[in-house]
Amino acid sequence: MPELRKDAIIERWVLIAPERSQRPHDVVPEAAPESSSAADACPFCEHRESMTTNEVLAYRDDLDETANGPGWRVRVVPNKYPAICPAGTIDNGLEQSVSADNIFTTTLPGHGRHEVIIESPEHYTRFSQLTDSQVVDILRAYRDRLAAIREEGESTAVMLFKNMGARAGASLEHLHSQLIAMPVVPIQLAEEVAAAKTYLQRTDRCIFCDLIAHETAEKTRLLVETEHFTAFCPYASRMPGETWIVPRRHAPSFDSISSSEIADLASLMRQILTSIETFLDIPAYNYVIHTSPFDKSGGNHYHWHIEIMPAVSHLAGFELGGGFYINALTPEDAADILRTQIVRLT
Repeated sequence: MPELRKDAIIERWVLIAPERSQRPHDVVPEAAPESSSAADACPFCEHRESMTTNEVLAYRDDLDETANGPGWRVRVVPNKYPAICPAGTIDNGLEQSVSADNIFTTTLPGHGRHEVIIESPEHYTRFSQLTDSQVVDILRAYRDRLAAIREEGESTAVMLFKNMGARAGASLEHLHSQLIAMPVVPIQLAEEVAAAKTYLQRTDRCIFCDLIAHETAEKTRLLVETEHFTAFCPYASRMPGETWIVPRRHAPSFDSISSSEIADLASLMRQILTSIETFLDIPAYNYVIHTSPFDKSGGNHYHWHIEIMPAVSHLAGFELGGGFYINALTPEDAADILRTQIVRLT
């Protein structure tokens, strides 16, 4: 029997419809990459540093190694084809102020930063190929760049995300993720922040902290608990295998993460993403780190977290026109499968 479920945080409905899993092509695995030819021309591989823009951050074992040369473990570079640019780099002809008397042509300059986090010098194409120490470096790079951009004071919000596979929007298969700092707060983040503030005013508690307590007590959607994090398939999962990782310590912003939390999160992410790769036959997926805006709207009521979303089903007219998602696998069943995979991995 199909069931409409409402997201606990924002006004979003998901239609859980297991019967649709019988439809042909309802769940489509990611095609295997043609890695040999891609690796031969990959600009993200070590010794091809001249094919990217100059790095803004790199971790190297030898501190005397030359910048923008080999010997790095993780590099962060400005995107060569940015969706958004630092002020002064491109004259796009947009006015610096927003016209208040014409709602139909409101514009803002697309000022900010668009950076690529290159996650390995080797041509790895799956997260499961990384070691825990490599994932630690990736998470440290996220934290360090987020903190640096906050310090600059020129952006309002940052999105940290990974597009894994062509169906998820990746144009290069070499493991990488992206950071976009922008002058506005993304709609979903703004809705989450507002919902968290409303809940705090009504209950004097954090809605994400209460969500952790609920999923831990419920257990049917719980994947794993560690010293610092809780991972579960959310009640209103939008797609098969959707997973949230939420820190047990209340913190609005990802850049407040400690070294011990990074080590814990690195191991947990490897477990979960490897289990998703196994369960869904190496699917395309996205993950997004939801972190508080830099302006005062975030406050202390928000709670940063990571949302992992396998890209295994199509968005069609009903979803695009109605703002709904249709999920052919219940989150309870997905959690049961992923728990089994995680146990096998450990």
